[in-house]
Amino acid sequence: MGAALPPFELPDELPLLPLREFVVFPAMVIPLFIGRDRSLAALEDALAGDRMLCLVAQRDPDVEAPGPDDLHRVGTVAMVMRTLRLADGRVKVLVQGIARTEVRSYVEHEPAPWVRVRPFAEPPEPEWSVECEAMVRALRGRVEELLPLKNLPPEVISVTANVREPGRLADLVASNLRLRLADAQEVLETADPIARLRRVDSCIRRELDVTAVQAEIQTQAKEEMSRSQRESFLREQLRAIQSELGESDSRSDESDDYRVKIEEAAMPDEAHAEAMRQLRRLERMHPDGPEAQVVRGYLDWLVELPWNKTSPDVLDLARAREILDADHAHLAGIKDRILEFLGVRKLRGDSRGPILCFTGPPGVGKTSLGRSIARAMGREFIRVSLGGMRDEAEVRGHRRTYVGALPGRIVQGMKHAGTNNPVFMLDEIDKLGSDFRGDPSSALLEVLDPEQNSRFSDHYLNVPFDLSKVFFVATANVLDAVPGPLRDRMEVIRLSGYTLEEKVEIARSFLVPRQMEECGLPRERIRWSNGVLHDIVAGYTREAGVRGLERQIASVCRKAARRAAEGDDARIVLSPARLPAYLGPTLYLDDERPTRGEIGVVNGLAWTEAGGEVLRLEAAMTQGRGLVLTGQLGDVMRESGEAALTYARQRVAEMGIDEKLLSRHDVHVHVPAGAIPKDGPSAGITIATAIVSLATRIPVRADLAMTGEVTLRGRVLPVGGVREKALAALRSGITRIVLPRRNMQDLADIPRELRRKVSFVPVTHMDEVLEAALEEQPPRHAAATHGAPPLSV
Repeated sequence: MGAALPPFELPDELPLLPLREFVVFPAMVIPLFIGRDRSLAALEDALAGDRMLCLVAQRDPDVEAPGPDDLHRVGTVAMVMRTLRLADGRVKVLVQGIARTEVRSYVEHEPAPWVRVRPFAEPPEPEWSVECEAMVRALRGRVEELLPLKNLPPEVISVTANVREPGRLADLVASNLRLRLADAQEVLETADPIARLRRVDSCIRRELDVTAVQAEIQTQAKEEMSRSQRESFLREQLRAIQSELGESDSRSDESDDYRVKIEEAAMPDEAHAEAMRQLRRLERMHPDGPEAQVVRGYLDWLVELPWNKTSPDVLDLARAREILDADHAHLAGIKDRILEFLGVRKLRGDSRGPILCFTGPPGVGKTSLGRSIARAMGREFIRVSLGGMRDEAEVRGHRRTYVGALPGRIVQGMKHAGTNNPVFMLDEIDKLGSDFRGDPSSALLEVLDPEQNSRFSDHYLNVPFDLSKVFFVATANVLDAVPGPLRDRMEVIRLSGYTLEEKVEIARSFLVPRQMEECGLPRERIRWSNGVLHDIVAGYTREAGVRGLERQIASVCRKAARRAAEGDDARIVLSPARLPAYLGPTLYLDDERPTRGEIGVVNGLAWTEAGGEVLRLEAAMTQGRGLVLTGQLGDVMRESGEAALTYARQRVAEMGIDEKLLSRHDVHVHVPAGAIPKDGPSAGITIATAIVSLATRIPVRADLAMTGEVTLRGRVLPVGGVREKALAALRSGITRIVLPRRNMQDLADIPRELRRKVSFVPVTHMDEVLEAALEEQPPRHAAATHGAPPLSV
């Protein structure tokens, strides 16, 4: 602000006070802080004299000791009004500008700088004119516009309203505008009052334009600034305020932790957007509210899922083969399939994971094979048991509206795996159920479909998750219970039961070493011979797999461990004669097969989940009419019996036997093991042979077994489970098997050394079956085709 100028006489020489970043105008009152030694000395000289200083602005404010060339030639003579010494050694001085002055020269004076000055030549204030009044009023109006934008003191308006001289008004406005140093110095050096007023008016117009553009830019920046950037800016300010107050915000720390975890999880855009949306909801909630706990749980699941974490595949096929051979004996077809996938993966890195289904009896190594696949490929292994699962939410997850909601078993398994490409085993897929809560097998259609599982939708996550890199392996005992659409999405690989020789090899190579280690016994503690292992397999187990065999071996090892714990260090040498001492009496005795054939008694072959079985089917005739079938038979097997009886009646009539023989008597067919349910069409030729044998009184060969479906015309149709049935016949000492001709291609699944021990008789019609099975040849039907001779394979 300005004040009335006191009358004075300008001395020829004055102490010099250089100014760094501003200009002092006449009538301007301003405080100065003086800290430089030479400036303090100049102040002391002024106070010792007439209290006047020459204030001159520096050209470069960074110069610490300015010389004559570093200072402007026009300055201001100022009067020192008050001084105050500060604790840091500086002096606060209140000065008032008196008049412009021109520096003529510099005087060598120590320690303070002095200058020779002369009055600045400026014309007198002009007389009143319309132009001058218009410029004064325009300047006052612009000052009023600039007042709220530049935070100028409101007293400026009242002071400028009372000043009518153009030159003085220009100095007063310029002293309050905080002009740039160059502009302020130019105003100070302008002598003509009207020109000075125009110059100040130009500066004000420029300030107004700059301020308007700046406000527009700020408005645009606020509109363009994203919500996250504004929140980040405000959050930083809040953190700074809390730091100054010595407070900490645990909610802010929690939000920051989640924000860092979300960025580190490398989620897809859709999941990232949902995570940030839930995080913003959490920040607005009360930290102890129930909804906040739900959101925290959801965010924890999102940040812990392996969205972009992939374990590298081990693509060394030779090493993978060694691992598979070390973990499992035989199973060559499955091992080749795994090596094929690794070969494709090696040639094309972005190939999708296969979806395999291992089906076979219990204990044949389906689950452990999945674990070996993971080890061979260098991947994580996750197993989920589907047995008894009835709720669709177990697969797809619960919606978050429910209390205690969780993701489905698929997403939970992916979290535990920690990578997005594990070997994922869906165990017991044939044991899935369904009820009013949904059908889990239908939910699995999306999981096991390569065209859909890249965007698997879990109800809890509500964002897609990529399952296309997962190596899915399902297991089942039978495929009949698996829905067709689900079975169609999987590549089925069948694991049949092991032969006796294979079980002995598995026991010697895998089961015995593992159980010895489990019981803490050294390898040399027990001597296992092949004969002992053979007797354990044959006399104490009846299964397709090796679980029961391992339990029997474990029983022997536990008894040996007990003896060792009691102090008996003697080596145990097992022999077939000593087995009952460790395992008790033999559990399974071989049926005493008759050496001679019997009338109405036929060896049939059946398939069960535990492998193949030999059933001695018996038939008898009594007074009555019709067919009686016993042995807990299913509908399909009963219908096969009806078809076999109809065929037998026709065939007996063609043999010249009274056709009423089978019509006037009850034909009773019994299948042993009546406590076990049985079903299927493969006993058709067995029942027909037994009935024909009964009618013709011709015995059936005792060393022969058969399987096949029969039609009313006597045609023999193919059946399943040939490998298991053939192995069962071999275990029972049967060396001749009657088989549908179209099943001969299935013999490739039987080990070559076992095929040499059995003669297979391929048949297409019941006449060929009777020719091979009956000890005496019945009269042939005229239209029957001659059977082929036995085929040794």
